Amino acid sequence: MDKTLKKMVIALAVLTVLVPLGLFATGETFGEWGAEEIKEKLGYVPHGIESLGSLWSAPIPDYSFPGVESFTGSALAYIASAIIGVVICAGLLYLIGKKLTSGRSD
Repeated sequence: MDKTLKKMVIALAVLTVLVPLGLFATGETFGEWGAEEIKEKLGYVPHGIESLGSLWSAPIPDYSFPGVESFTGSALAYIASAIIGVVICAGLLYLIGKKLTSGRSD
């Protein structure tokens, strides 16, 4: 593994472990609103959100495992969510990179 990639992987691992620090934050999370919260803020729900809102269901809804109420359980669920997100993004970037570089002779 080259030096730059190694540094990026270490930084990503550190950030993934620090994700549960968000549990200490107060107030609401910006941008993670459902249709109800959007209606409350805007007074209406945009058509795209109404029609496509049920299309996607999160693998770990609300970043928590069912029935787990402890801080440790919540922290582990946050870390699992971060790992899932990193794996999905890294996999997509890898596939896009392969697709873009296929057929190139360097």
